[in-house]
Amino acid sequence: MGKYKHLSLEEREKLYALKSQGISKREIGRILGRSDTTIGRELKRNKTGIGKRSNEYLIFRYVPCKAQEKALKRGVKQRTKAPLKETLIWLYVREHLRSPFNWTPEEISGRLSRVHPGKSICVEAIYQYIYSKKAKKYQLWEYLVNKRNKRMKKGGRCVHRASKIPNAISIDLRPEEVNLRKDVGHWETDNIIGKQTDKTVLSVTVERLTRLTVLSLTSRSAESKTENLIRRLTEFPDTVRLTLTADNGAENTNHQQIANSLGLSVFFCHAYHSWEKGTVENTNGRIRRVIPKGISLDQLTEKEIKELEYRLNSTPRKCLGYLTPYERMLEVLT
Repeated sequence: MGKYKHLSLEEREKLYALKSQGISKREIGRILGRSDTTIGRELKRNKTGIGKRSNEYLIFRYVPCKAQEKALKRGVKQRTKAPLKETLIWLYVREHLRSPFNWTPEEISGRLSRVHPGKSICVEAIYQYIYSKKAKKYQLWEYLVNKRNKRMKKGGRCVHRASKIPNAISIDLRPEEVNLRKDVGHWETDNIIGKQTDKTVLSVTVERLTRLTVLSLTSRSAESKTENLIRRLTEFPDTVRLTLTADNGAENTNHQQIANSLGLSVFFCHAYHSWEKGTVENTNGRIRRVIPKGISLDQLTEKEIKELEYRLNSTPRKCLGYLTPYERMLEVLT
């Protein structure tokens, strides 16, 4: 059986014309491809009273445009009274949003039909409910991954502009073998910021194959970033320094100096395309478990950063077959 569809204005106009000719409900249903019960329900629910309201008796007639208007208003009223379709779905969504596991709307939507066969809710409906005026008092956005109290534009920011870095080489020109993660020596770099007033930032540089992470406390200037990056990557053999991928931040302005000093090629992501350096972005997420957003980096010491670097490189990774980055780097170098 196909899904039920409400009558359109065109169908309602045809219904009115056929009824005016004295044709039966069953025959009208056959002509419109609808059941006779649907036709009967439509004529009963959506007829309009003609005459003055002060009169004791009104004449009720079926008027297509008025019937369409009544049907639309009824639909809006029903959706307002029953958020997320029905009580069962509403409670299921609320429960799993607030659970300690913080399920995402996508996970909730996908799981619902497995737990309750025949029930469904789309991801967009959940997001619309979370940010609706009706649910505003519950502050359900606090249970989302990014905890934004205002919804961003669906699909994200569609920005793609040329880099402002002088003589920047686009990631489009980066060798294809870098994406395959078969060779060691391809790095990604980024900065983590604490408070906006901080003078210090955390430079994070990760090798794509082994996930080996190099951390340094630097200032916001390009000179400091360049100096620290060269100093740390010089610790590795020339064979482990092939390419470096960065974003369009001002701290990467001296990329030509980095390339000349380390003997590698530097490539730049497109603006607002952070996924193009996904390895370092994933590492940033791991670092945020220890240094949450809003924590000042000015108060951190070099010793603490060294301990964090050791922790990251000594943790087994599923993507490495549960080897640690230290073990994987040693494995490819020997």
